[in-house]
Amino acid sequence: MGLEVMQSSTDQNLNSYNNEDKSFHRLTSLWLSVKAGLIYFVTVFGVGFLLGFIRVVWIEPQFGVRLAELLEMPLMLMAVIVAAYWVVKKLAVPPALWSRLSMGLVALACLLGAEWGLVLGLRGLSMGEYIATRDPIAGTVYYIMLCLFAVMPWLIVRQEQSS
Repeated sequence: MGLEVMQSSTDQNLNSYNNEDKSFHRLTSLWLSVKAGLIYFVTVFGVGFLLGFIRVVWIEPQFGVRLAELLEMPLMLMAVIVAAYWVVKKLAVPPALWSRLSMGLVALACLLGAEWGLVLGLRGLSMGEYIATRDPIAGTVYYIMLCLFAVMPWLIVRQEQSS
């Protein structure tokens, strides 16, 4: 009888330890995704800021807003791919769907926050006015690029698995 009670107590202690270990692992994984998302955002935002400056100062006066934005998109796509790949490798973000997708969603939330805060604040536009003033073609491509930005860390894991 005493051995059964001791065994039951040991099992409870092991289960408690396993639950604490799983909680710690989830918290660590979440922090890694947030950290990776922030680095991913800063990297892509920095490239976008530089390209945006070049676009506004030199390209738009020559070719107009629509063509200038469309010319910038392939460069931004390359920046998104390279940044996602680099951050995933550098921080060893686990290949799990949730880890990589949460990295992209954190980065997207930061990007939208920065854009809405900076662009709308500097231009003095409301969100509705901002969306209404977007070029229909370049704006659509931009929204597609935002989606790709969010899922690129996960798309990289899909590429790794198919190789």
